Amino acid sequence: MTTKESATYTHGHHPSVLRSHTWRTAANSAAYLLPHLRPDMRILDVGCGPGTITVDLARLIPDGHITGLELAPAVLEQARALAASNSLTNITFLSGDGNALPFDEGSFDVVFCHQVLQHVRDPVHILREMRRVTKEGGLVAARESDYAGFVWYPATPGLDIWRETYLKVTRANGGEPNAGRMVHSWARQAGFARQEIKCSSSNWCYSTPEEVDWWSGLWAERTVASEFGRTARENAGVGGDELEEIARAWREWGVEEDAWFSVLSGEVICVKGEAGR
Repeated sequence: MTTKESATYTHGHHPSVLRSHTWRTAANSAAYLLPHLRPDMRILDVGCGPGTITVDLARLIPDGHITGLELAPAVLEQARALAASNSLTNITFLSGDGNALPFDEGSFDVVFCHQVLQHVRDPVHILREMRRVTKEGGLVAARESDYAGFVWYPATPGLDIWRETYLKVTRANGGEPNAGRMVHSWARQAGFARQEIKCSSSNWCYSTPEEVDWWSGLWAERTVASEFGRTARENAGVGGDELEEIARAWREWGVEEDAWFSVLSGEVICVKGEAGR
């Protein structure tokens, strides 16, 4: 049984990555979950990163409590600072591995992860752990992007190469970049019955000049400067010149007047009940 994460996190926590992560909110990244929340719930956010979604969720459960769990302890200082700046006391951040959640069975009403399962070696095992620490009748929720489902305009051959490279690198690192279309199947393998799983999908869309400039700029930088660039060279045999060409393609796409980019994600809400045992 997996007890420690062995996959390499493709993005890492370079500033170009954190600019993307800190843009995320409960509204733009967990809208499918929000109607199910009650003010007094206990929530676990697995792989919380810099905590922007976690902090938003804390505001929605003023009589409850949320715990943010993150494998990389350094980024938790940023999360704790964000919670403190918002004067939130119903939130705790801990360092830990989703493969062995440090909580008793049935500890939480909701266990949530966002863009985590695509980066791990054994997503089914992590979903089993998430299910284990969820109360009977509670919810396990996950949202995962699907890189093969990303759509952009205008057609840009350099971005086609970027996607092919990203798929190659992520799989070499031990992850699955098309997790969005698979997460419902992983949930069934983790012990949820079909009738306990509700599927949906949603998109981020970048279309204004400011959004396009931000999205293209962070990917151009991420390609050559983050963990993606390092593991592309070391784990997938992608050359530095190839990465520079991809970064150039991002910058060129980013100045197109009609540039538009849609990021597809698959979502599941799973109810822990007797049927899945």
